Amino acid sequence: MPAIGIFGANGRMGRALTTVAKEQQLNLTAATVRPGSALLGVDAGELAGCGKLGLALTATGSASISSADIWVDFTMPEPMLAHVALAVAAKKAMVIGVTGLTDSQYQQLQQASKHIAIVWAPNMSVGINLMLHLVQTAAKVMGQTADIEIIEAHHRFKKDAPSGTAMAIGASIAKVLERNLAEVAVYGREGITGERPAQTIGFATVRGGDIVGDHTALFADLGERLEITHKASSRNTFAQGAMRAALWLQNKQPGLYSMQQVLGLADLT
Repeated sequence: MPAIGIFGANGRMGRALTTVAKEQQLNLTAATVRPGSALLGVDAGELAGCGKLGLALTATGSASISSADIWVDFTMPEPMLAHVALAVAAKKAMVIGVTGLTDSQYQQLQQASKHIAIVWAPNMSVGINLMLHLVQTAAKVMGQTADIEIIEAHHRFKKDAPSGTAMAIGASIAKVLERNLAEVAVYGREGITGERPAQTIGFATVRGGDIVGDHTALFADLGERLEITHKASSRNTFAQGAMRAALWLQNKQPGLYSMQQVLGLADLT
């Protein structure tokens, strides 16, 4: 079993990852926080609320990177890229669930994957990755006549909008319909907008409370509509997928892999 490390173990997802690692009896050997954090030395399990693990939080850096073979990162784009640089230097594989990447940041991720194995996905849940296939089927059947809208809701603390998952759903649909998402996406409507252009794919964003993550792909035609919805009720769903990806990554060659590949869904569409 590979030795697994968690970057940003003090965050909401970091704590969920720690909990899942304990529940699944995985080989969690490192959990880091930023240098100078008041949490340095605190037991990772106690911080996560899952009981003492005997694993103290250490400072992220070149000294800690050697403590694990595969690192999991759900932090933010800028620190994530710093973590990737550490991983490349130490030849460590990574599972990355960070969203809101710019084109330049994604290109840096692609460049790093020439040197190490990386699983990157905007959403690591099994249900969402299945949904990406379901919306493609719906698009093949209804996409030429139906109006397509993607509605997503998340907690008040989420910093990017639309969510990376919503964008992935839109990209899956656009690919089937041979549309350029950058050209047909509509991210907001206000005032007298006129009749809805037929080729557009709309995005609606809701932020509030502690919503973990809801996504709906709406195909609305005249006389009927189809809604494909996924609702996450716990961050552990994403953490479980990430740990599944970490185990899958063991001994993989350098490359940028997807959750579709991890779950064996890549060849179903």
